[in-house]
Amino acid sequence: MQQGGKTVYGAAVGILMLETRFPRIHGDMGNAATWDFPVQYRVVDGATPDRVVRGDPQALTERFIAAGRDLIRAGCDGITTTCGFLSLIQEDVKAALGVPVATSSLMQVPMVQALLPAGKRCGVITISEQALSPAHLTAAGAAPDTPVVGTDGGRAMTRDILGNAPQIDFEACRLDMIDAGRAMVSRHPDVGAIVLECTNMAPYARDLRQVTGLPVYSIYSFITWFQAGLLPRRFPLELDDPRW
Repeated sequence: MQQGGKTVYGAAVGILMLETRFPRIHGDMGNAATWDFPVQYRVVDGATPDRVVRGDPQALTERFIAAGRDLIRAGCDGITTTCGFLSLIQEDVKAALGVPVATSSLMQVPMVQALLPAGKRCGVITISEQALSPAHLTAAGAAPDTPVVGTDGGRAMTRDILGNAPQIDFEACRLDMIDAGRAMVSRHPDVGAIVLECTNMAPYARDLRQVTGLPVYSIYSFITWFQAGLLPRRFPLELDDPRW
């Protein structure tokens, strides 16, 4: 006999979306075709990119909690968001929802740091180096002196994402990301791996890997891992023998 209690089954990950209008290409967290598994979405009213990154996201905590509860009622077993700056609300949202919560890609930093040899550090590429503070890093469990490089001052990435532009030159964004990767290895030669704070940066992870030669971790790598625990894959209990 199967256990009930949900409305939707098989879509364990719930994604809390910022209120945006910019296009979301394949690889972006907000493009459902990015994922190899079903996900559910809810938009958090009033949570614009600029307000979350350059303002105080803690003023929106109750809105994120309400939308998260709605996703849980719909059948989600874990909740995530679409902005790394929301690490500041991780503890409050986690406590209120009572399920696993991954508000920020920055939460990968301590895990990646643990993988690196002595003398190497994990660096972060962010949508706004100016706005990303030691408090954001600390809230994610990362060292407050983690090396950070932003796409501020680039061609399009920061301007159009935070400006919520209806059209984006994604090739210009790719070049901004490549510039940020090169700046990271130039300014911080002790960096041994990179975590992408912004969830819109995942489509450029492979470019960064090629340019820097370093492992690159994004929200895609994080939520793929997150989902694997919420809905583990079933394996057959027999040997895969070609003679059978």
